[in-house]
Amino acid sequence: MRQTDIWTLTEGEGPLVAAAIHDGHAIRPDLRPLIALSEEERRREEDPYTGPWTEITGNRIVASHSRFQVDLNRPADKAVYRAPDDAWGLRVWNDELPDEQAAHSLAEHAAFYRRVREHLEQLASKYGYFFVFDLHTYNHRRAGPGGPAADPDANPEVNIGTGTMAREKWAPVVDRLIDQLRRFNFLGRRLDVRENVKFRGGYFPRWIHETFPTSGCAVAIEFKKFFMDEWTGQLDPLQHEAIQRALQSAVPVAEDALYKFSKE
Repeated sequence: MRQTDIWTLTEGEGPLVAAAIHDGHAIRPDLRPLIALSEEERRREEDPYTGPWTEITGNRIVASHSRFQVDLNRPADKAVYRAPDDAWGLRVWNDELPDEQAAHSLAEHAAFYRRVREHLEQLASKYGYFFVFDLHTYNHRRAGPGGPAADPDANPEVNIGTGTMAREKWAPVVDRLIDQLRRFNFLGRRLDVRENVKFRGGYFPRWIHETFPTSGCAVAIEFKKFFMDEWTGQLDPLQHEAIQRALQSAVPVAEDALYKFSKE
């Protein structure tokens, strides 16, 4: 395991990787006096509780610091939120962020992608291919804690983002992953799992597919925050654990499909 300033990379066996790059909440000391958001406001737009889900694989990437410090799922020119338009209309900083602090954050972004590239190159060299579970969550009660939930027709419980890949190429792997998540017995029912309805995938999976066009497959898996209260942060442990079991059930399916795909 390698601990850095803003993320932890755990190296394990096998070609599968689980990443939770928006799990983090910490803020660098030099940024704390500058940030205008409360901890609650920051946490609402982060992906709390996604870190433990990465335990489904031996290779794990978990962010420790907030996306409001630097967003690892955006390209460098968008990775530091400067204006409200960058951050869901939120005023992130008390005053304009100094260039020195922004440069520090961008250096962290660059270091992350250098190290992840090294790790994925090792997996591609050893196994010939790899698969990344890019784990996220999303809000569906933006009308307020007492307001109505967003239309479920447009907000699936699980959004599978495949818009950054050559979909036809990886269809044997992606289709089996989606089928397994749909078939999983989730506390006596089935999850609403749909593809590219709410999100198509961010920069991280796009970068993976552009950097490793023949060996890397990354799927952005976004869970609606039905397993928690997105306003208070209170977790429903039963549903949170059930999501992890659903993901765990998909690991051998994805690995088998990936192996068969590599032999075709």
